[in-house]
Amino acid sequence: MRHHLVRTQGITGRSESQQHVLSAFARTVVPLLGRLTVTTGAARTVAPGSIVAPNHTALADPGLVLAALHRLGVEPVVLATAGLWKVPVLGRRLTREGHIPVHRGSRSAAAALDLAADALAAGRVVVIYPEGGLPRRRDSADHGPGAFRTGLARLALTTGAPVVPLGHAGARRIVSGGRAKQIAGVLTAPLRRPDLHVHLGEPVHLTGDIDEATAHARTAVEAAWRQAVGRLPSSRNASLPRT
Repeated sequence: MRHHLVRTQGITGRSESQQHVLSAFARTVVPLLGRLTVTTGAARTVAPGSIVAPNHTALADPGLVLAALHRLGVEPVVLATAGLWKVPVLGRRLTREGHIPVHRGSRSAAAALDLAADALAAGRVVVIYPEGGLPRRRDSADHGPGAFRTGLARLALTTGAPVVPLGHAGARRIVSGGRAKQIAGVLTAPLRRPDLHVHLGEPVHLTGDIDEATAHARTAVEAAWRQAVGRLPSSRNASLPRT
């Protein structure tokens, strides 16, 4: 299967005031922390009204996802932890840009999917992390996606929106391990310049019941992740990590 390498470094004709704060931060910071490359399938972009489903492996990976989407001209709505809305100024900005807080473990968590459905109906691209939280690991190796929660499948089945699987690799080379190691990783990343890669797979339409749709989505995201790992120079002459 032929993959397209995205070479554009930004979007021309777009003023700074029009750029979302999360995307602007990601496109500025990520190139300082590592060497990011992006590939896509035949679609080469993300259609309006699509759901982007990335694997979730490190604190740094939302930056990789947003920086990659920015290169494709996409400013998505992100379902993110509600804690960000408690940060002064940032919370108001996130609300104004349409991002959606997720109150994990509360009764209001399901309301986030209703807001996401509204955003899709308005033609926005929505990013949702189907694994939910981060893996409980301290090593810096890339591993495949873990178990998926049902939110992605419920959103896709309810709205009929296509799901774009997104796989990324290298984020744990920026930040992983305990608190001290995480801080050290971020501080030394500009010197180490780890390789980072994001691959957007072909859109899929989920069908069947919740379990079938969830399994289909996980298979698609794992395939995109394997493409991303395979693009890292350090992985080209080695077998892929186990899931």
